[in-house]
Amino acid sequence: MGELSLRVQIEGQADRIVKVDREVFVIGRMPECDLPLTFIEVSRHHARILGSHSGQWFVEDVGSTNGTKLNDSIINSPQRLRDGDVLAVGNVILNVIISKPKKPSAYREQSTEGLTIVRDVKYLQQQWLQADDPYDEAATPERAIARLTELVDIAKALNSAESIEAIFQQVQDVVFRELNIIERLALLVDVNGTGKMELLNAAARQGTPALDLIAHADWISQSICQAAFNEQIAIKTANAQVDDRFKDEHSILAKGICSALAVPLWDENKVFGVLYADAPSAINYWQQGGEEDLSFFSSLSNIVASAVQRWLLARQLRQEENIRRSLERYHSPAVVQQMLVNTSLVDGRIVPAEFDISILFADIVGFTAIAERLTPKEIADLLNAFFEEMLQEVFAVGGTLDKYIGDCLMVFFGAPELQPDHAMRAVAAAQGMLRRLSRLNRLKMLPEPLELRIAINSGKAVVGDVGSSQRVDYTALGATINLAARMEGVCPVGKCIISEATFQQISANKVLKLAFQPLGEFKFKGIDRPIRIYQSDQVATRTAVSQ
Repeated sequence: MGELSLRVQIEGQADRIVKVDREVFVIGRMPECDLPLTFIEVSRHHARILGSHSGQWFVEDVGSTNGTKLNDSIINSPQRLRDGDVLAVGNVILNVIISKPKKPSAYREQSTEGLTIVRDVKYLQQQWLQADDPYDEAATPERAIARLTELVDIAKALNSAESIEAIFQQVQDVVFRELNIIERLALLVDVNGTGKMELLNAAARQGTPALDLIAHADWISQSICQAAFNEQIAIKTANAQVDDRFKDEHSILAKGICSALAVPLWDENKVFGVLYADAPSAINYWQQGGEEDLSFFSSLSNIVASAVQRWLLARQLRQEENIRRSLERYHSPAVVQQMLVNTSLVDGRIVPAEFDISILFADIVGFTAIAERLTPKEIADLLNAFFEEMLQEVFAVGGTLDKYIGDCLMVFFGAPELQPDHAMRAVAAAQGMLRRLSRLNRLKMLPEPLELRIAINSGKAVVGDVGSSQRVDYTALGATINLAARMEGVCPVGKCIISEATFQQISANKVLKLAFQPLGEFKFKGIDRPIRIYQSDQVATRTAVSQ
């Protein structure tokens, strides 16, 4: 596919950058697509990117329903892609990134008067078992066998380590035993895949408590670690104090760091951490050699990377399972999957973001009087049966349960999955709830006959996880929600009312538009303008909403 690298970034999701790694790269709604985009406006197989051996890429639409745009123009034939182009696949915006291969790093294969050694990690991986290593005059077949035996034993031990603490304990035992000059050791990992490493553990030969090393982490050379992380290189410096690369770094100058080792943890696709070690005064030792130590440390890091990656995967699976269990209480399974695939998570939380939504409040009429006649258990049984039935209508049109407020149901449409027809979905859910409740009352399927008031408003809102470290709720916030809650108070019994904003969004649907008639203008607390309200005079037939 040529020498140029092509990636696409999903707009609004800085961490979702996808590499185009094949000559025919399919984009669509189906899971088997190379880039699956599970949005209503995206066709099953929507578009494809075609690579040529000359290094150029082209995009072509494959008969999608809503078309493919390149820089705001609908394409009808294959069009060449250039760096900075903007693709619109349905309602999903993709930014095109085309870059040339990295030039060889200024760090690679160089030294500074024998004080600093820098090696490409791939080179070291190829060389660590070779007895004729050109950089190691003392290398022998016997030493290569000894290295292999040592590293095989380490790999076995790390395979049984499940926690990051157990992994690091195995690593520090090996490093302090095999590399006598090392005084301190640290493991830094990009836990969340954001490009920012966290110090997960640290140890000192002289017994400095790990908590002190982690709490006061300025002893670690950030510039050395970032060089290893960003450039995929292994660095050994015998005197960082006199190396121009590090002359401006506070930790090196202030803490007197002289000798250091840093090797990236990486898999076939990316670097996700660094194993770092230092020695405050080891100039003479490392000036006289050290290539073997660097090679051993790099090989050890490669084994450590596998263990850390396994830990990261297990951590991610546990996190996703916890999130899934929590979310399935409030969303349909399809929406939960959409959230896990496409939503930005930070520390297991869904980051709040602004959406265009429709918010629906459904309140049981006269519930206080009903509750007076029932026991607490009967009240709970009644609400459980009622909510179970109503949520089926909400989930059927892709709605999200925000919360139960006593006998009131608060749901919204338009997030986390983008739904341009969120107002129509909200009205369809309301109509379905009224129809279902009428049938339940008619068939006496509830312990008590019930009536509803339903209010719907549309507009901007912030949606995401909000709360403390002890409790987090996925919720919608903003003036749009406040107005909908106040509207419910003026809704006639057994009716659904909507705001002017919602009415304007459903007006394109003639059936829905005719179902609502003006109820009047109302003033609500905290809002300095009258709000026009519309009322549905009858329970309409089921409205078609795109699934």
